[in-house]
Parts: sequence; structure tokens; C-alpha cells
Amino acid sequence: MIIDDNELDRLVLHHYINQYDHIEIVASFDSAEKAIPYLDLPIDVLFIETKLPGMSGIEFCKLAYKIPICIFTSAHCEFAAEAFELDILDFIKKPLKADRFHHSIQKLFDFLEMKEKSECLDILLGENNIKIKEGSTILQIKITDILYLEALKDYTRIVTPEKKHCILDSIGNLLHQNYFDSFVRIHRSYAVPKYLIRSKTPHEVELTHQIKLPIGRTYKNNLAFFDTHNQQSL
Repeated sequence: MIIDDNELDRLVLHHYINQYDHIEIVASFDSAEKAIPYLDLPIDVLFIETKLPGMSGIEFCKLAYKIPICIFTSAHCEFAAEAFELDILDFIKKPLKADRFHHSIQKLFDFLEMKEKSECLDILLGENNIKIKEGSTILQIKITDILYLEALKDYTRIVTPEKKHCILDSIGNLLHQNYFDSFVRIHRSYAVPKYLIRSKTPHEVELTHQIKLPIGRTYKNNLAFFDTHNQQSL
């Protein structure tokens, strides 16, 4: 479903979306009110502007709880923080650009793949291991083997040197568990083991295996320990 009061922006969205064989546009509206009667349709993804005449995109998103994935396309970045509080998948700044839209669609496909192949984090086996059910196989993963955690809506990708494991649990919930005490949240989408951080710039951290991950503005204070540690080492 697409909701945008700007006809040109709707046409651009139609153009980009129609390039993907696995996405079908089932409805397109110039206001949120017109879309309300269609909320019971089996819709997987909502593309919506934040600032609309009448009901805002954020207000509509709160009503559209049956639609599992929401992507905002908006020229009003001042609403981004409020939008992400609704657990949306992405916020694309207008004017829409092909490479940025493609990046968002890749996130969408990743999420759908994770949802389809989701595993379950079962139990804690000990202080240094967790147990994951993958199909009919039970895997044990050492906490010390985890390179980082990546959030994607209600799912979390656990990345190790050998494999990426997907579990049906949010990164926030995982980080509240004792066995992830050695991890630090550095971004809305990432948490890393403190001991794997090798260097830091104002915008990213570098881990072992030459892995570089972005630092979110609201999470910079979480890395204050690294600066203190470096000063003490000197």
C-alpha cells in the first residue's frame, strides 16, 4: 500500500516498486483517511509519507497494526525519531533516489527472509553458551564467537565468523539478558562485544576481522568506556 498526497512522489514510488517482480501494489491513496477502509486487506508493506493532509502518516501507522512492515518516504526528517518509535523498517528521505530505495528494498527482502527462516532462541546453556534451534537441529553458540548482533524489526541476526543465525527476538530484549553483558549498543541496528572493538572514529567502530559498523548519534555515550580505556592504556 502507498499513501502520499504528492502525485509525482506516488508515481516515482510506483516506478521504483514495479521494477521488483516480487512486489505488487495493491492500493495507492493521496490521503490516510481514504486508506482506512482497506486496513483489513492482506497487505505486507506500507509506504507512507509522514506529513499528510488530515490524518498524519504517523497516526495512520498506529492504526495499521495489522500491516507488519512500514517504510516512511518523507521530506520531513524532523519526524524520523517519532517514526522509528513505531518500530518501522526504514525512513527514506525525499527526493527518492534509486540507490537509496534499492537499499531499503534489500532490507525488506532480508526481513522477509529472516521471518520465513526464523529460528528460536531457546535457553541459556551456561554463562558462555546459548542454544539455538535451527530446523530440527540444536546448535550451541559460544558468546565469545559472536562478532555482533544486527537488529531487523522483531528479529535479530547473530553474526559469527562461520554463519549468520536469525532469531525471533528483538536486540533490545537480548541485551537485557545477563549473557550479553559484554555487549554494547552502538546503533539502533547494531550491538557489539566491547572486547572486539579495535578502533573508533566519530562515526564508526572497527572490530576484529576488519568489520566496520556505524555509530548512531544517540548511542555515542555508550562508547565512552573505550576512550577511557585508551587513555588509561597510554
